[in-house]
Amino acid sequence: MTTTLSFQDQIKQGIPSELPAPKPYPADANRAPKRKDILSADEKQLALRNALRYFPKEWHQELAAEFAEELKSFGRIYMYRFKPNYELKARSVSDYPAKCQQAAAIMLMIDNNLDPAVAQHPEELITYGGNGAVFQNWAQYLLAMKYLSEMESDQTLHIYSGHPMGLFPSSEDAPRVVVTNGMMIPNYSKPDDWEKFNALGVTQYGQMTAGSFMYIGPQGIVHGTTITVMNAFRKVLEKGDSPKGKIFLTAGLGGMSGAQPKAGNIANCITVCAEVNPAAATKRHQQGWVDELIDNMDELVARVKTAQENEEVVSIAYIGNIVDVWETFYEQNIFIHLGSDQTSLHNPWSGGYYPADISFEESNRLIREEPEVFKEKVQATLKRHADAVNKHTARGTYFFDYGNAFLLESSRAGGDVMAENGIDFKYPSYVQDILGPMCFDYGFGPFRWVCASGNPADLDKTDAIAAEVLNKIMAESPEEIQQQMQDNITWIKDAKQNKLVVGSQARILYADAQGRMEIAKAFNDAIERGEIGPVVLGRDHHDVSGTDSPFRETSNIYDGSRFTADMAIHNVIGDSFRGATWVSIHNGGGVGWGEVINGGFGMVLDGSSDAERRLKSMLLFDVNNGIARRSWARNEEANFAIKREMARTPKLKVTLPNGVDDEILNNLSL
Repeated sequence: MTTTLSFQDQIKQGIPSELPAPKPYPADANRAPKRKDILSADEKQLALRNALRYFPKEWHQELAAEFAEELKSFGRIYMYRFKPNYELKARSVSDYPAKCQQAAAIMLMIDNNLDPAVAQHPEELITYGGNGAVFQNWAQYLLAMKYLSEMESDQTLHIYSGHPMGLFPSSEDAPRVVVTNGMMIPNYSKPDDWEKFNALGVTQYGQMTAGSFMYIGPQGIVHGTTITVMNAFRKVLEKGDSPKGKIFLTAGLGGMSGAQPKAGNIANCITVCAEVNPAAATKRHQQGWVDELIDNMDELVARVKTAQENEEVVSIAYIGNIVDVWETFYEQNIFIHLGSDQTSLHNPWSGGYYPADISFEESNRLIREEPEVFKEKVQATLKRHADAVNKHTARGTYFFDYGNAFLLESSRAGGDVMAENGIDFKYPSYVQDILGPMCFDYGFGPFRWVCASGNPADLDKTDAIAAEVLNKIMAESPEEIQQQMQDNITWIKDAKQNKLVVGSQARILYADAQGRMEIAKAFNDAIERGEIGPVVLGRDHHDVSGTDSPFRETSNIYDGSRFTADMAIHNVIGDSFRGATWVSIHNGGGVGWGEVINGGFGMVLDGSSDAERRLKSMLLFDVNNGIARRSWARNEEANFAIKREMARTPKLKVTLPNGVDDEILNNLSL
């Protein structure tokens, strides 16, 4: 007789003691793209050996055949049979079996990243971006949760690209978890290397916040997208003119890109967002992130013209290819004020971007069966895409690269996107034009928190606390950051009515080091008084310091160091001994495998004086490490910000750059 285990007992069990029955895949699941058949026959045997080592030998005969079929059908071994039967969602921190609260909070964050309401391909443990994974397979999930349930406050769990290597003795001041994802020897960091080594089961792509358990649904990018779109309109509109009735055209509704329509609504414009996957578009519509669904081009044109005439604020998902929209809008003389793209072009050959003129289903077949044909069609579409954008910008459209590698992959495809010097792109990254000088250089970035109680009332209280703190700081802030402060005060006051929560009770807010530290301390004080439950702090890696990414986060670094990754490495090491509860470092994220290194952290606030000590030490470094690097690159705004911080923090001493007159260099014979 089989006994049904409780939720807590299932977690504590880890790998089950009895072989579970096979599971049928849900018919309505949003499946991950089938990966290319890249392993040799010997390598396929190795992949099976690697998978079977998680299980006792008496199971191998049955599992080997099943895993071989998964590898053949999907290009990966996900071990779907071992997916737990309980509902995957962020429960209250008190519901998890744990010997220390920090471990319970990490379990909460892991489950949130795999919640079907949050995750893009939850059956395959992929949170967003088409390949951003929390774990490679379900055995790794089961082991990690078991280790966390056993963890004491002087142990650290080390996770190698999803694989829980084990619990090691450490200290109470050490991180409870250290995560690495995709950390390759440099010569083995090309896209096909990921395909191969991921298929072997020895590495994974953790994106930015998926593999570090800090994804909070599309809200995580809504705020940054809102700031970007608002300030883009400020760049192109006459002072006093409104974005109402103006078009923001973009693409992508899977994972983080699903935030774009919501951000457009908050910015008060017409957002048209194309998405080739009907399931992804429908999901965002059902969740309330996009207002209308249209799958007919004539209907889209008519609807957009009406919205323009009536100066509406509306978001429209077009189920189809973005290139068709750019080309048709040009033919129909529909003026686009802002244009961008947020398809997953960091993953161009495995479903991150789809070619025009063939169906979604046929594209998925080509990915698996004829990958070279698929690549040729993607590159041909990218050239068309670039040509269409160029026609619109000639009419006055402001186009910016949204850090998804659109310009990078278009250039590799032969698209007309290069500047006259043959080195730079003709269109700026949004970081170069907007977020870099306006936010990152001043230390403003995507600070976030999760109310670990799961109580919506706690989130309301933290919103109010954050707004109160920001208002006090703004009263004494210099003119240089007044706009940033006001935008963020407006954001946090309106956050609840914008219905941003999906999954955990989470919030994001752009704040600088002072704002993050004072908000965190206010949270910790409220926890100590018993007004709210524990709070998990974190941030997107897309931040001031977390990421070295030459075509996105650090694209406004002009001293030649934007292709170096010292900052991200120092961030994760520095955070680890200054009080982070967990730290992570990733190859890839946002713009792709081999193109970026990024680091993140999580920190649990429990109302203790120890938590206050940690937050003050770690948050100060986490932000100012990046400002110092940006200041050394001669970014004026960062130079201002780091001097201001040194005046406020006497023990902070940063090397400042000396300027050089152009005339001295121009007169040299070089």
